Amino acid sequence: MSHSEFRDQFPALRVSTWLDTPGSPPGSEPVNRALGTALAQWRSGDFDWLDWDGAAARGRALFAEYLSVPEATVATMASVAEAAATVAAGLPPGRVVVPADEFRSNLLPWLALDSDRFEVVVVPARDGAVRTEDLVAAVDERTVLLAVSEVLSRDGVRADLPVLRAATDAVGARLFVDATQTLGALRLDLSELRPDYLAVHGYKWMLCPRGAAWLVVRPDRLSDLTPLMPSWKSSPAPHAYFGGGLDFATGAARCDTSPAWLSWIGAGAAVRLMQRLDSAAVEAHCLALADAFLTEARSMGLPRAAQGNASHIAVVKADDADRLAKELAARRIRATALADRLRVGFHYFNDQSDLETLLAAVRSARS
Repeated sequence: MSHSEFRDQFPALRVSTWLDTPGSPPGSEPVNRALGTALAQWRSGDFDWLDWDGAAARGRALFAEYLSVPEATVATMASVAEAAATVAAGLPPGRVVVPADEFRSNLLPWLALDSDRFEVVVVPARDGAVRTEDLVAAVDERTVLLAVSEVLSRDGVRADLPVLRAATDAVGARLFVDATQTLGALRLDLSELRPDYLAVHGYKWMLCPRGAAWLVVRPDRLSDLTPLMPSWKSSPAPHAYFGGGLDFATGAARCDTSPAWLSWIGAGAAVRLMQRLDSAAVEAHCLALADAFLTEARSMGLPRAAQGNASHIAVVKADDADRLAKELAARRIRATALADRLRVGFHYFNDQSDLETLLAAVRSARS
């Protein structure tokens, strides 16, 4: 699918400039159709709940294909916090390292660990972001896990995952990566990175409805996992409803939780749409737009909010965020201007006209 064909899939772009995918993307036509059909069937009673219930399993298969990983290594969940808490419940005692400015879904599950069994090391930020070298320095022989987001929407800095992987490998520690703010815009080669755990909530760059998330577990870590919330979905035959003993499914599916049907119906349509894109072209396109914005913003006196590897999410310091927010709203530009910063995110559906519209609004607000 070409860029123009992809952009045409989003009706909202005909009336808005959408740069707020770090918050949530607009609905695509395939997802809109899938949800519209389901709602019409629900209203008429002409639906099969067993078919709806199978949407999560189909979403698992599609996602595994998208990432080129074995289907048996993927669990279906509702959030990143659930994925992190599931991993946390199976960790051996030791040291857990996490950045201080992590998104709370990838922070609080680790902070909640039993302090008698775990030492949770929270690495502070420097110059607006937690630096890779500080995370590496915090990893030692006592460390059992390092948890990090590849990109945080707060600052747009991209973590150096290969360096962090090498640091954890050196001491035999696990690596937990939250790719919610990257997958769908940036490439992720799991065969090279080999994260022990990868969590993705699909409602950002994967264009899914909220409530569809995945936990990908490296095959050699599957035996460490037990269901956080054992249920009928944890069993080998998920449609065996009543009675029986504590018998878990094989593979990551034993950590599945009961799906929100409509979320997964939409997720299947979203992943199928993303499968039609060339990931290298998507990444190059998104990074080029973000870099062009950062260059122009710097010339207007708006420096990056934090230093480090840049990404498709561009965050700049702005002491006139309130004025910027009003100008953006007046021009129907969806972005986030709060406190002392402006945040924009570039997906493959964005183009040069979006960038020019944004820059015109920023110049007007600062004039």
